[in-house]
Amino acid sequence: MPAPRTVLLTGAAGGVGTLMRDLLPAYGYELRLFDVAPVDGEPDAITADLADKAALREAVRGVDAIIHLAGISLEASFDKILRANIEGTYNLYEAAREEGVRRTVFASSNHAVGFTPRPQGDDPLIPVDTPRRPDTYYGLSKCFGEDLAQLYWDLHGLETVSVRIGSCFPEPTTVRMLSVWMSPEDGARLFHAALTAENVGHTVVYGSSANTRLWWDLSSARALGYEPRDDSEVYAAKLVAEQGELDPGNPEHAHLGGAFTTNPPRWPH
Repeated sequence: MPAPRTVLLTGAAGGVGTLMRDLLPAYGYELRLFDVAPVDGEPDAITADLADKAALREAVRGVDAIIHLAGISLEASFDKILRANIEGTYNLYEAAREEGVRRTVFASSNHAVGFTPRPQGDDPLIPVDTPRRPDTYYGLSKCFGEDLAQLYWDLHGLETVSVRIGSCFPEPTTVRMLSVWMSPEDGARLFHAALTAENVGHTVVYGSSANTRLWWDLSSARALGYEPRDDSEVYAAKLVAEQGELDPGNPEHAHLGGAFTTNPPRWPH
């Protein structure tokens, strides 16, 4: 499809949102910014909660597409996850339906499948249709978001690419992250592909760079036109020297979700 011109970016003050604010305009996008927190240096950003249906409706009005990054990005109580990630995502999709926005890119997470054992040795890469095994209430909310996206495609014809993001940082900081890292530049390439690919219906993809130590299958992302260019292996020697290789006997190292399966980091951080 032609590249959307105006894209609503929710969660614009967050970590991934901040990176995408810098990178996506180079692809020709005009970003409309939305976050519950003020966005530094962006006086025109919309500061509102996902529970504010009127503000969401106004934010969505007139945009060509949505990148939905907003919500709680770590573990929290079920009540907090319910309000921010489950009800908030529903509110966003309702606003999109009411305003006729036909394409959303939903920030899902590897934590939707966090209790999946990680590949070892000659194990095959994990396919995108592996059974979901959330590792937290946070991961559970991402399963809900994927199902909501499927429902709104089947019921209302709203298309979504759900991106199971690994770790999107300027560089990996742990040995585990060598397998799930997505460089910011590759993140922008993937979001651009997700916004412009034809006939996506509801498509689920893994979001990472083309890492030597990759754990999951990127074929559904590549089918959108995504061509990752980065590889975490350039950081491997330093991280392995500092932290050692992953230990299969360590429960934190045994599953895709890492520490989220044993002692998840809590929100707020």
